[in-house]
Amino acid sequence: MKDITTKHEIETLVKLQEAETQIVRLNAVLIKVEKEKEKLSAKLMQFENALQENKENFSRAKAGCRDIEIEIQVVDDRIIKSNEKLRMVKTNKEYNLFLREVDDNKKRKDVLETELLEYLDEKEEIGKTVQESENEFHLLKDKIEAEQKDIEKKSKDDRELLDEYLARQNEIGKTLESSLMNRFAKVSKMNNGSAVVAVENEVCMGCFMNIPPQLYIEVQRGNSLISCPQCSRILYHTNI
Repeated sequence: MKDITTKHEIETLVKLQEAETQIVRLNAVLIKVEKEKEKLSAKLMQFENALQENKENFSRAKAGCRDIEIEIQVVDDRIIKSNEKLRMVKTNKEYNLFLREVDDNKKRKDVLETELLEYLDEKEEIGKTVQESENEFHLLKDKIEAEQKDIEKKSKDDRELLDEYLARQNEIGKTLESSLMNRFAKVSKMNNGSAVVAVENEVCMGCFMNIPPQLYIEVQRGNSLISCPQCSRILYHTNI
């Protein structure tokens, strides 16, 4: 009776391992999918940050133009006032003083107008860059969102299949003693999801190491649960 029970446990463990193998595979696939989505999101974020930086540069150039235009207006007002004073002077000293004020302000205005032209050119160039970047960003965003949706669509079947195998694993686990399930879980964790493997020609198909001949005979009999001396995986023979 014990032999029959043990063989049944081995068969159950093999089925449990089949589910476990698929769970590990599907989890790896889904992790890869998430990394692909994160990579696409990071690419879009990087482009968006560059676009934002261009917009900030444009705002600074625009503010610079506005500041210079305000200062030019102030200088113009000074020139007008100085010219008005020139018409009212009574001495040469006053005339020369106000004339110098007019000349200084005109020089300052020339400098400001040159700076304004440079700022306007810079603002125009940055504006073009912003417009081009925005167009490229929206194209890239649409492309990435489409790719992410495609990835998500393809992974939907894998997620559903994963749920099926998890449910199957849970149902199979209920038929085994808790101590055996704990043993399975421990060995599976040690070997990246591989707890039960076949033995072929005295070779463990998990670690591909030879096992002692006597142990191989015991595995063939299937009267007890035998572990590989090297990797601790539970061994079974395909003829059981």
